[in-house]
Amino acid sequence: MKYFKFLIIACFLGTLFSCGGDDDICESGEGTPRMKVAFKSSQSGKSITLDSLYVAVDYGSGKVPLGWVTKADTRLIPLRVDDLPYTEVYFKVANKGAESKIRVNYTTKSTYVSPGCGIKKNYENLSSQLITPNPVQNLEEGQNQIENEDKTNLYLLF
Repeated sequence: MKYFKFLIIACFLGTLFSCGGDDDICESGEGTPRMKVAFKSSQSGKSITLDSLYVAVDYGSGKVPLGWVTKADTRLIPLRVDDLPYTEVYFKVANKGAESKIRVNYTTKSTYVSPGCGIKKNYENLSSQLITPNPVQNLEEGQNQIENEDKTNLYLLF
């Protein structure tokens, strides 16, 4: 009986001291932020909502489709997290229509977040080039750094 009490107390104390914090959960947007893209009319300069939008991104091993969205007024796009200073993004508004290619240039800064989240990349000095102009007619720069996903970084003019 004496050993049984000792075993129960040892198990209880072991459980009590082995409980740690929630370091393995990446909460509340602590990860690498995505680029926020909004859409404007090239004639009026006012914000518009696109009926449909297809986005694909080249992360270094070919185009990766991010899929179609309907009734889009903004879109969050993950950028590359390797050491290449640019990401190529592709946009289409029709299934069999033309595709615009945009190169987003930037510099990155890495920040350690936690054991669960690892390293977070912040993007600075954003600039964009319109490589293939149809259906996107022009670009308008927004905020030139990405620290969170609140502010628009790029406006596409249709």
